[in-house]
Amino acid sequence: MICERCGQKSLAGIGSYFDTSIICIECMEREQAHPDFWHAKAVENEHVARGDFNYPGVGLPPELRGGGDGRT
Repeated sequence: MICERCGQKSLAGIGSYFDTSIICIECMEREQAHPDFWHAKAVENEHVARGDFNYPGVGLPPELRGGGDGRT
């Protein structure tokens, strides 16, 4: 798969809690280290608990765009 955030090839992908991107493990680790991660996860879990499976997320913080390390 190609990571929708950093564009790198990866063997596995996971859904972002900030937006609808499918991201690689490296981007997931950067996302989990972000100070807003637990808030984004809690808000998404609330939407899913109410049956809203199309929730777009709270929005991707600018510092995580492009993989968070300058890649686009």
